[in-house]
Order: sequence, then C-alpha cells, then structure tokens
Amino acid sequence: MDKDEAAEVRRDFDEAVNMTPKELEDWLETDDSKRVGWKGEDGKGDGESVGHHSGRRIVAIKRKKVSELSDDDLAHMRKVHSYVARHSAQRPDGGVSETNWRYSLMNWGHDPLKD
Repeated sequence: MDKDEAAEVRRDFDEAVNMTPKELEDWLETDDSKRVGWKGEDGKGDGESVGHHSGRRIVAIKRKKVSELSDDDLAHMRKVHSYVARHSAQRPDGGVSETNWRYSLMNWGHDPLKD
C-alpha cells in the first residue's frame, strides 16, 4: 500500500473510531459488550465475538505510532471503517442508547451517541 492510500485508511479509521483506547477497553469488560455480536458458525454462542476481538485489536492499533502500523493493521483499520459505515446505516428507529445495534458498534470502537 502506498503512502497516500495508507494515509487515507488512517483518516477513515480515525473518523470511524470515536472512542478512546481507555473508553473502549472499559467497554469491552462489560457484560453487554461480551454478549453481543456474531460468535461463529457453530451457533453455540461460546467464545469471543468477531466485534469484541476487533475491539481489542483496535485498542492495540490506536496505541501504536503511525510508523509502527503493519499492513495487517492497515487492513484491519479498513475493515473497521467499512463495518462502522455499513452498520451505522442500519440504525433502528427510536432510542438506541441500550440496543444491541449500539453495543455492536461500540465493540468496533464507535459510539453512535457521540455523533
């Protein structure tokens, strides 16, 4: 990935992720965070959801210097931006403060109530 493309990915990621690493870490420790999200094809619901795992990775990425970002980090940052954009477009009607929709977005580092 060239420098201009990497800079665009970082900008998009920073726009999508509006929670600080500390806010996201604290959120990921809650029962609501652990309860929501897709946990795999087995349907058992055990293990960590994709979004929860992503949240832990987002914390690590946000704590890195730009020069430390790997191609894998940039690919995940692109994935985060895409997820947040796609999921935000599915906003349900009414209040969203205590919804699985909001909780899923928060696992990906975006709190829609901050918009």
